[in-house]
Amino acid sequence: MRLWIRGGRLIDPSQGLDGPGDLVIAGGRIAYAGPPLPGAPAAARAAKGFPGTGGGAAAGGPGEPDPGGAGLQVLDARGLWVVPGLIDPHVHLRTPGETHKETLATGGAAAAAGGFTAVACMPNTRPPLDDAIRVEWLAMKAAAEAAVRVYVVAAATRGLAGDEPAPYAALKAAGAVAVSDDGRPIARAGVMARVLEGAAAAGLPVLVHAEEPELSAGGAMHAGAVAAAAGMPGIPATAEAVMVARDLLLAEQAGARLHVLHASAAVTLDLVRWGKARGIPVTVEVTPHHLLLCDEDVAEAGFHPHWKMNPPLRSRRDREALLEAVADGTVDAIATDHAPHHGMDKDCPFPEAAFGVVGLETALGLLLTHLVPRPLSPARLVELMAAGPARILGLPGGTLQPGVPADVTLIDPQRRWVVDPEQFASLGRNTPFAGWALRGRAVCTLVGGRVVFRLDGGPVPVAAGEAAAQGAAGTQETAGIV
Repeated sequence: MRLWIRGGRLIDPSQGLDGPGDLVIAGGRIAYAGPPLPGAPAAARAAKGFPGTGGGAAAGGPGEPDPGGAGLQVLDARGLWVVPGLIDPHVHLRTPGETHKETLATGGAAAAAGGFTAVACMPNTRPPLDDAIRVEWLAMKAAAEAAVRVYVVAAATRGLAGDEPAPYAALKAAGAVAVSDDGRPIARAGVMARVLEGAAAAGLPVLVHAEEPELSAGGAMHAGAVAAAAGMPGIPATAEAVMVARDLLLAEQAGARLHVLHASAAVTLDLVRWGKARGIPVTVEVTPHHLLLCDEDVAEAGFHPHWKMNPPLRSRRDREALLEAVADGTVDAIATDHAPHHGMDKDCPFPEAAFGVVGLETALGLLLTHLVPRPLSPARLVELMAAGPARILGLPGGTLQPGVPADVTLIDPQRRWVVDPEQFASLGRNTPFAGWALRGRAVCTLVGGRVVFRLDGGPVPVAAGEAAAQGAAGTQETAGIV
């Protein structure tokens, strides 16, 4: 299928694009992304073929591609942002072993509904993803069942036990894009040193859940004034920071790529800045919930278990520091840490509830509503949710460069909606954002040029001749584009 996405605001930081433009897809790949194409009716251009016989941009030569030809469809994107498919570098799809919480199909559908075209799933499954056979099996199963691309993060240690590094060369050959013991820290420094050395030799980044277990033992929320007043056991910010400091030094020694998962504390960001200034290959992600909520909100919510996650919601000062870090370029990616749970895991007192919240279907809307245009420009948001994650994990997406797979997200920045967990595609309902009124969401998600999600009332591709008859393909109007 050939698809001409016309009249939108094209935002692609990887190419410096931000303005009115068109996107042409052919054979499941990007054929053209750039300024609006000539406005001749597509039906009149159909006989010219595609790409242009004069050596258009799609063919690598000068000039413009001709989006005519048999089978061309046109999608009217006026009023929409057209961006590289969003990538979530940190999700829990619960396969294998906990499919009562999420399946590849439901998690993939949730991702597509949130505008994500690819996700990276964590290895804390049952059994863990610590050998090549399991990694290859999951990759094949996800390709068959999930609506989006699923990349596998393998275990950093055998059995996630933190005692012995997993076989990294075999894991990479099976398709793993990174290694991690996410959900728990690698407590022993000697083991972590070996993990970093082995991963560096295999060319894999190490994704760290930074938590010193003795400092965090028994904690349920951030150790601060709110927890003290409520008599809740606390998890101090230093539990995160001391592990980040240790791992930065070990990564420097090993020459390994280190990625800090779900940073939550101001001191953690200071350490990452220090590491980057020193030349250590470190990257860091933050989550929407840590950017928008703090420990005071936990108390205001009556210590509802849906406000319990790990790392916990920190102080207001920590939240403000995270916002500064996404604005000043310290933060490399925004991830959801999507962690669906069965209702029984949260239907209990706060200290006893499972850690984790879902986020695939709310992340984009939350960020558009509360962080765009300040402190984040639309281009910076796309960088954090597409190009940044792709760069961290070495993935082919995050760009609209001609020739790459056509993973594309169309966003209506003015679409108003209310978060209703009962409408989620995910099996998880554990969100602290239920009832929040939001502005902006994905209205169409394409993977390899194929529509995998379209919001009710969203844009529908039509045949070029029909588009011309409607006048949609014969205009370059961009009024209303935000």
